[in-house]
Amino acid sequence: MTARLLAALLASALLVAGCTSSGDVPDGPEDPSTAPEVTSPSPDAPVSPDVVPEPETGPGSALAAYEELCTLPAPEGGNGTDVPAEGPTDPIVAELMGELEEIRGFGFSRPVVAQPVSQQEIAEGYTDYLETAFPVEFYERRSRAWETIGVISEGTNIRDELFEYGSTQVIGYYDTLTGELKFIGEEDPSPLERVTLAHELTHAIDDQRFGLETIDALGASCRDEELQAALAVVEGNATYFMLQWAQAFLSLEEQLEMAAEATQQSPPPSDIEPFISAIQEWPYTEGLRYITRLERDGGLEAVDGSFRDLPVSTEQIIHPERYPNDVPVPVDVPDLAPALGNGWEDLDVQLVGEMWLRLALALRVDDTTAGSAAAGWDGGIYRAWTNDGEVALVLATVWDTEQEAAEFAEAIRQWIGEGSEDAAVVPGQDAEVHVLFASDEETLTLLEAAAAG
Repeated sequence: MTARLLAALLASALLVAGCTSSGDVPDGPEDPSTAPEVTSPSPDAPVSPDVVPEPETGPGSALAAYEELCTLPAPEGGNGTDVPAEGPTDPIVAELMGELEEIRGFGFSRPVVAQPVSQQEIAEGYTDYLETAFPVEFYERRSRAWETIGVISEGTNIRDELFEYGSTQVIGYYDTLTGELKFIGEEDPSPLERVTLAHELTHAIDDQRFGLETIDALGASCRDEELQAALAVVEGNATYFMLQWAQAFLSLEEQLEMAAEATQQSPPPSDIEPFISAIQEWPYTEGLRYITRLERDGGLEAVDGSFRDLPVSTEQIIHPERYPNDVPVPVDVPDLAPALGNGWEDLDVQLVGEMWLRLALALRVDDTTAGSAAAGWDGGIYRAWTNDGEVALVLATVWDTEQEAAEFAEAIRQWIGEGSEDAAVVPGQDAEVHVLFASDEETLTLLEAAAAG
């Protein structure tokens, strides 16, 4: 969690709630959609990220290219079970663990050693993780695709942006593979340091109960849309119970002190790309709304059920009433490299969900328009090709209704008009919308001919 995000959450949720009961954490600033119909899976139901229908898998399909291009390393280990705790649990940490058990509804299965460290140590640990988990070539290719679409500035490297984000913004983390928990703090933590610790300890207790290494597996297999949905559950839950803990176990004076400290320690605005920052923060803010509504309508059983049967799309997070039955429609983009000409080859493939489209649109249109235009999403994917520095990309989407497809097409046309990209919107059959992006006008003309053929 970042200091700036923590300060914002405390201001909008904790202090607004004041001295209300611990069950009255308000929703976030956006007005959520209709309350979900909560289902309660069997307590023994496994985490099941494999229920999403897959697109065409044959030779030349987008999924075949997707699997070939995904070069992220597989996670090793799992939820810290093979990593012995080093040293005794600090009494303050042990006290907080007991308090979290009380409000979370179940206990820790083994001790957690939480280490208070400096910002520099946080940055070093996060950097070591990124060096291992974020391959240079993969993110160079994805950066070129995102730059061609226009969601990041020319010359931006996503990996470099994530390094800067982690080294300057993150104030604590829990490693699901090693069970390592670190947070910025002292031996006698302040209220702000304790609430940060509560967030990370919630990750630890959830990991011991549900096995959060599933999240790492989703990331390693490049399943970005499912990963973001799962992260919303994990980070939203940790944020929810962090606020629950603060309301239950901190006095009003300590809450005010904590909010003031968070504001003072919040780093100045950075030059990290807005789209990348928005994606990093989305699981916390939207996830908090999701978990709040699950708990409100179905209690802790519904929250736990969401861990056992993870949402498979960001649509299900934004619109909880669509969980678990409304799963994405498979979408394919055939291989256009032969039609583009000699030298063209696959550059990148990414499954694109409602969250991604919503945040992308919000870069140039107002939030209300972006949210409305992205709602009704029913599936999406982009596929990009390259040839000697040139890039051609097709974003294919399908919508619940033709009207919603038309609304998205209108919004993306407005979005393109506000930028300088070479792009064109191509309405597809029924409720489909395809958007073509290219690195230059000549390449766009070539792509239009290839797509039409």
